Amino acid sequence: MLNSFIYYKDGNLFVENVKVEDIVKEYGTPIYIYSANSFKNRFNNIKGVLPADALIAYSIKSNSNVNIIKLLKEEGAGADIVSRGELYRAKLAGIDGSKIVFSGVGKSYDDIKDALEYDILMFNIESLPEAELINKIASSMNKKARVSIRVNPDVDADTHHHITTGKKENKFGISYEDAVNVYKYIRDNLKNLEIIGIDTHIGSSILKVNPYKEAIGKLVNLIEDLKKEGIKLEYFDIGGGLGIRYREEDKDIDMKEWGKTITDLVGTYNLKLIVEPGRYISGNSGIFVSKVLYMKKTAHKNFIIVDGAMNDLVRPAFYDAYHKIDYITIKDRKNIIADVVGPICESGDYFAKERNIGEPVDDNEYIVIFSAGAYGYVMSSNYNSRPKSPEVLVEGDSVKLVKRRETLEDLIRDEL
Repeated sequence: MLNSFIYYKDGNLFVENVKVEDIVKEYGTPIYIYSANSFKNRFNNIKGVLPADALIAYSIKSNSNVNIIKLLKEEGAGADIVSRGELYRAKLAGIDGSKIVFSGVGKSYDDIKDALEYDILMFNIESLPEAELINKIASSMNKKARVSIRVNPDVDADTHHHITTGKKENKFGISYEDAVNVYKYIRDNLKNLEIIGIDTHIGSSILKVNPYKEAIGKLVNLIEDLKKEGIKLEYFDIGGGLGIRYREEDKDIDMKEWGKTITDLVGTYNLKLIVEPGRYISGNSGIFVSKVLYMKKTAHKNFIIVDGAMNDLVRPAFYDAYHKIDYITIKDRKNIIADVVGPICESGDYFAKERNIGEPVDDNEYIVIFSAGAYGYVMSSNYNSRPKSPEVLVEGDSVKLVKRRETLEDLIRDEL
């Protein structure tokens, strides 16, 4: 299995100690189900290979349920945020401002003002106009904003083109060539900014250590140049991007090698390390369960039509992403080649195409889509006026509804 906390026993799928079939009977489908102990375990995998003073700033955008954030906060997590909404969630979860970093290329006036009021650790600056706006707002509030510059190192993370962020053609960060001059400009001209760090983030779903090694190696050269200019740093933020296994045959990134590599490179300069993992913690900690509605056979194709859709889980449609799919109960099935699709009026509404999968055998069949804890619910929508699915958090024998299913009234509440 992709995760030891989500497993089959006696022909039934379990999340921790709870049978998924029992959860489905209680809360219906489609539904997201998470393992609390998996979240904690994955977080502590990272914690165990980094220095004790490293800040592990959980990337809230991967799974923003406040109950999940609270769970990780209790394990010692900080937060990596990209909006004032995520800041609000982090505050509600009890994460102190000193453990929050604000990333993203399009920070608004309200984003910046809220973050300054909460006294966050730092902003990762991605352009000079952004730096100037932060300086202006900080000045009006009689505050100093702590900042780091996100440097785009032009390193290929060897991942999907939608989620690579460290190439020179991407919208993210300050170019490697311009970085020193931007640091100097901020130091000399923007008096309400305090430079405390350097930052990079090269992409997502990274399963190899080498892209990190290459990116950090380039930034180490910048640190030398900054020292010559009298600019001293306190933090080195290497971003996130740690990938997960979506297929049984995939190989996890070697965490010990990853931890040693970045610790050795950053430790040379006596800088505090910040990492921003999201998917690595949340991805394989959740599943998405959907009821089979119909088995449709044509002269050309088989279709397994389920009650979940691209509005619930958009990754296959958006990224052509692979997710392992099976049933929540093991039965004697004939294997067929089929598309697993939803009810939305789009040909892009699918979870798998030409998948070798068991054929449904009765009217009480449920599929499970694995590795759905990251970029699942957070990217869902109400397209086709479909209410959003509920989220359930399982810990041991306990099942907690952490987001109720939307109602039809919810769909139009703000329109009246």
